[in-house]
Amino acid sequence: MLKVMFLCTGNSCRSQMAEGLARHYGKGIIESYSAGLIPAGVNPYAARVMEEIGIDISGQQSKSIDGELLRRMDVIITLCGNAEASCPMTPPEIKRIHWPIDDPVGTVGTEEEIMSAFREARDEIKERIEKFIEEVM
Repeated sequence: MLKVMFLCTGNSCRSQMAEGLARHYGKGIIESYSAGLIPAGVNPYAARVMEEIGIDISGQQSKSIDGELLRRMDVIITLCGNAEASCPMTPPEIKRIHWPIDDPVGTVGTEEEIMSAFREARDEIKERIEKFIEEVM
């Protein structure tokens, strides 16, 4: 099983959605984890848009980067520039990938505009994960 860590700044939205999506679509292929530079709790909008597609991330926890766990990964995927730049050094045998996904957390507007921004991030991450799974199979 391929061990994949998704990293973001707050481990509240994009990396949480990626962990849930990889666990769902990569069942039996990917062992998924997520962490953040400054854990901020799972964003309720992230949980809501994931629930819309039948994936429950409400029980996931926002976590700090654990260097020991990080070194056991096969692949590390950063989802924001801050995580890409600030992620601890990893051994060369661990593949690093960067997916620059816009952060929906700062979206200002109506409830529907905010939900739309979270859906866009979710859908982009889902597409990338599906492609990633195809590539590793």
